[in-house]
Amino acid sequence: MEEEAKRLSLELMEISKATYLTTIDPKGFPHTRAMTNLRNKDQKPHLISLFRDHQEDYLIIFSTSTSSIKVKHVKDNPKVSVYYSYPEKWQGVMFGGKIEIVPDVELKRAIWEDGMERYYPGGYDDPDHTILRLYPRMAKGWDGQKFTTFAFKIR
Repeated sequence: MEEEAKRLSLELMEISKATYLTTIDPKGFPHTRAMTNLRNKDQKPHLISLFRDHQEDYLIIFSTSTSSIKVKHVKDNPKVSVYYSYPEKWQGVMFGGKIEIVPDVELKRAIWEDGMERYYPGGYDDPDHTILRLYPRMAKGWDGQKFTTFAFKIR
């Protein structure tokens, strides 16, 4: 059962059109927003190799603006959840853990693609371009095809 849940979780990460990041504000309230799913193999085929060696640790990466409220939330409280779903099949998985800000210029360059300059006119190393990285600690999900919930620890 756990192996099947892990396989489904990886599949959802690769096919989910968006991913949903939830941070906690200073008053303790959750804030959820849609983010680009950099693990989506159809939308981001140039990044498949970046995640190839992360089938066991479920690495999640986001590209965002340094000036965004989510970055402030992460600095104040790095506990987050990230949700991937396939609504047509009633399947989804939530990953939880502590996210970090990564000042890795090579990673910024690796995920850069045409069109991002409209957000970051200075290019991949624009000061307003930030990378967030999560190595989740746990996962919980729902497989609506089998009417079952699942959960597993990652590390």
